[in-house]
Amino acid sequence: MNLPNITDDKVVKNIITLALEEDLGTVGDTTTLSLVPENATASAVIIAKESCVVSGVDVAKEVFEAVNPDINIEVVLPDGSEAEVGNIIMKICGSARTILTGERTALNFMQRMSGIASMAREFKKTIKNDKVMILDTRKTTPALRVFEKYAVLCGGGTNHRMGLYDRIMIKDNHRKLWNEEYADQLDLAVLEARKKFPGIAIEVEVETFEELKSALKAKPQWILLDNMSPEMMVECVAINNGVSLLEASGGITLKNVYEVAQSGVDAISLGCLTHSAPSVDLSLEIYI
Repeated sequence: MNLPNITDDKVVKNIITLALEEDLGTVGDTTTLSLVPENATASAVIIAKESCVVSGVDVAKEVFEAVNPDINIEVVLPDGSEAEVGNIIMKICGSARTILTGERTALNFMQRMSGIASMAREFKKTIKNDKVMILDTRKTTPALRVFEKYAVLCGGGTNHRMGLYDRIMIKDNHRKLWNEEYADQLDLAVLEARKKFPGIAIEVEVETFEELKSALKAKPQWILLDNMSPEMMVECVAINNGVSLLEASGGITLKNVYEVAQSGVDAISLGCLTHSAPSVDLSLEIYI
């Protein structure tokens, strides 16, 4: 799996710093400082307590190294790997204080990210169609989007737009506020957006066949089929005839995602990947 190096991102490093500051305050790990000798060393492992897709090992490594750059870490199962119950994901050796101080912050990132990756992988496997993309959305935890969208990649999904800045997405509220008189003429909205930002891809949300036909006149790069039945999606694919890429969204679950994927759409977007994925149960265990 060809994943980007998430820890190269300055935003990631800054958030890790903030997370540690949140946990340590101005005093530090008072329990560890009280009971664990400064020169004590230990070894530890992070293990999977349930089956999952691993995500966040490089983030966890960055956490421990932010506490103490001399800590020794061995990644056993890299991001994107599938772990079974009891599998060792990471080994950590060195300062006992460092291991205890970084433990919870490292696990918090890994558990959240592995939960997202696991859900993305489950959807990807369920559709049984490598040509259809499983997309995330902007329904992410504020300030943690880069972590959550990276986790989607670990599960085999694909990132949708990262923010409001990298794709124009015309929805019903935009149309109402743009020009109520021409709200149903989606091609005019596409042309207006294209004039303002000619280098940015445009996506239009549609709910009916008539809206789809209107949008297609301007040939946007993407059209989002909002809350349509699989039967309607099949008809939309025929009407589109390859002009734009089609994204299905709304009301899609593991129970119906296979049928949606069979409709011929190019992608399926799922807000649940980042707003509803449960955290995975991971544990750090020390042995001396």
